Amino acid sequence: MADLSTTYMGIPLKNPLILGASNLVFKSEVIKQIEEAGIAAIVYKSLFEEQIQLESLQLVEDISEYENRSAEMTRIFPDLEHAGPKEHLLKLKKMREMVNIPVIGSLNAVYEPTWVEYARELEKTGIDGLEINLYAIPGYFEVSGHSLENRQVEIVKSIKQAVKIPVSVKISPFYTNTLNFIKKVDEAGADAYVLFNRFFQPEIDTEKEEYYYPWELTHPKDHMLSLRYAGLLYGNLDGSISISRGLYTAEDVVRAILAGADTVQIVSTVYKNHPGVVREILDGLNAWMEKKKYPSVSSFRGKLSRKNMTDPFVYQRAQYVDILSKSETIFKRYPMI
Repeated sequence: MADLSTTYMGIPLKNPLILGASNLVFKSEVIKQIEEAGIAAIVYKSLFEEQIQLESLQLVEDISEYENRSAEMTRIFPDLEHAGPKEHLLKLKKMREMVNIPVIGSLNAVYEPTWVEYARELEKTGIDGLEINLYAIPGYFEVSGHSLENRQVEIVKSIKQAVKIPVSVKISPFYTNTLNFIKKVDEAGADAYVLFNRFFQPEIDTEKEEYYYPWELTHPKDHMLSLRYAGLLYGNLDGSISISRGLYTAEDVVRAILAGADTVQIVSTVYKNHPGVVREILDGLNAWMEKKKYPSVSSFRGKLSRKNMTDPFVYQRAQYVDILSKSETIFKRYPMI
């Protein structure tokens, strides 16, 4: 049996497989099956500040609808208020107590004070680490990318000063220079990086002529961009690297580690193939390592990163030119006549 153990954001793990943030955590029987199948850690579903604000506003509207109908009646529910993040925190605490593997909280806030406030509250639940989701959707022409990046770096610094548990940063690839931004976050003290966020982009219904949000699983190969960045980042950061999105098989996990990842986060393959897929992936990873005679995960991590590659063009656009020069082979696979 090969040694599958690894370390992520300073937390020792029995293998590189982490269950990413999802609604799966609301099914205790499913979580127990996933844990029994061998998952190394669980990221709990994100605490969304925007959702709390929306629910709070809706509650205020609901309970105040019939107020001030007469001089004698000003408020029907004078002592009711929204619970804020309390329900989420309670469920997270129960999850931490239920499983025997590391649990990582996830946070998606809006304002710097609430980033810090919620980070502290999440830490109190007993979680082993915290994953913060950084993203910015450009909506104004006058806001510069530089100012957005600086704000996010300051958020990381504030959270790191506020909590004692390790902090990972889940980011999008949509920066002018993603490598430069991650380096700044690394210097700010982050303990790990998750590549990358998944955004639910709006689609257009041509019959109704309106936007809607389709709910779809990630697709195999969605991790290819993450592989590239893991290979570029490996050996240049103090923090750990985790790859997310579109990882379905043991072979996908092998690719991620070869590129330089310390861990991978899976979700869609569990939805599609059920909890037993965790054991299948781990068995496949072990079989590959024994076949290749790798005694441990660390013995081949980053083997195909830019730092360890002798081919200078693998991570350059010149490789793209080489691919295009052989593009006629596509007609052999998809003949037109």
